[in-house]
Amino acid sequence: MLVDHIDLLRTTLRKVKEDHPFCIDAMVVLPEHLHCVWTLPVGDADYGTRWALIKAGFSRNLPSLEGRSKSREKRGERGIWQRRYWEHMIRDERDFERHVDYVHWNPVKHGWVERVADWPYSSFHGYVQRGVLPSDWAWVDEEAMKAGE
Repeated sequence: MLVDHIDLLRTTLRKVKEDHPFCIDAMVVLPEHLHCVWTLPVGDADYGTRWALIKAGFSRNLPSLEGRSKSREKRGERGIWQRRYWEHMIRDERDFERHVDYVHWNPVKHGWVERVADWPYSSFHGYVQRGVLPSDWAWVDEEAMKAGE
């Protein structure tokens, strides 16, 4: 659902960023989930509000066609998002790099593509444009490896 409505997700993210600033350091959107690394303004650790606004803004603008559990119906929730999110405080530059790499590798990990560069809904492409990563980052040519190249 997320990639089918990527423009709505982008619009929703922009709106939330305008009202509650943050920097998206890395992000990948898959059909059924997303991952991101954000930097919030100094002294601001309110991830919860931002996620709630993103989820609500995206959900409100979609037709209600998904199935919902009794629990979700009772709470007036849609069946699109998990109730929770996972948050991790980045410890240092190496930790940051590992998390950015994880975000960018995710479409390959889940079998959507064979190469990171082949997934269109990823901040990876911006890293390539800025010269931070090569376009063939994390690509392993299995045939060349078998041939001993």
